[in-house]
Amino acid sequence: WRGFAEIARDPAFWRAALNSLLLAAAASVLAVGFAVVLAYARRQTRSALIQGASTLPAISYAVPGTVLAIGLLIPLAGLDNSVDALMRSLFGVSTGLVLSGTAFAIVLAYTIRFLAASLGAVEAGLSKVSHNIDAAARTLGATISEMLFKVHLPLLRPALGAAALLVFVDSMKELPATLLLRPFNFDTLATQVFTLVSLYRYEEAGLSALTIVVVSLAPV
Repeated sequence: WRGFAEIARDPAFWRAALNSLLLAAAASVLAVGFAVVLAYARRQTRSALIQGASTLPAISYAVPGTVLAIGLLIPLAGLDNSVDALMRSLFGVSTGLVLSGTAFAIVLAYTIRFLAASLGAVEAGLSKVSHNIDAAARTLGATISEMLFKVHLPLLRPALGAAALLVFVDSMKELPATLLLRPFNFDTLATQVFTLVSLYRYEEAGLSALTIVVVSLAPV
């Protein structure tokens, strides 16, 4: 409490808090969107390809954040270099590290890593919707996409909220992937805690750590 006022006035703290909030929110939206597509496709078809694709998120959730970050960094950096070389040769303009050098890489890592959590929540919600409702909608002339937007999504609101919440809370506290993929001079609350604790500045780290808890509890 003695250092609270001083730390709260630090612009770096508020930048890290805003970065954490924006990254977690973006990952939540993307993960829930992908989860809806996978879960709904799995409900509507028995295709072996769709069934196989819907099991991949379970594997990604088991992969450590460090391994996932390195696995993403290599292809993203290669793609960045290829695009940069193409733009230089055609227009004489350098695009830089558009993918691997921005927050895009962090959001992508969060989405892949926590897609399993959102997919489980969405599938649990879909399992409570009777297939008779699908049959009734089709009988009334609704297409598959119309059923999704007019019937299933309204019924899935609680499940979608739970899925977004799970991804949001996990993203707020994700450290290894963020440390490896963050751009220069880009901090989140998690990386700020790590940096301050590494410097033995425990009181200052405490505010950032508690903020992670408070911000994660707010949507709950």
